[in-house]
Amino acid sequence: MTKISIVKSNGKYKGFECLGHSGYAEAGEDIVCAAVSSLTINTINSIEQFTDDGFDLEADENTGSIKMYFKDIPSDDSTLLMKSMELGLNAIADQYDGQFVTVKIQEV
Repeated sequence: MTKISIVKSNGKYKGFECLGHSGYAEAGEDIVCAAVSSLTINTINSIEQFTDDGFDLEADENTGSIKMYFKDIPSDDSTLLMKSMELGLNAIADQYDGQFVTVKIQEV
């Protein structure tokens, strides 16, 4: 199962962690894992390309782990990109009734 934790402080995004493989299908055939990866990686690339916000990133393809944390309070553009990612990830989790993907908001 892929577990996604979106981290916020006082309602502001701090970052997110995405851990594990969905287990929907075998590697290379897993459409759920591909969808989650596309959303998370595109969000990171978009923040890097379209904003001046700095962030720390850790990724491990073998474990399916991606961790991204903003260095400062994110701009409005990054906030919109994070909201979009959150919307998409929740839609995937809902579509599969939380069997392969879970999304939680962690307030710190």
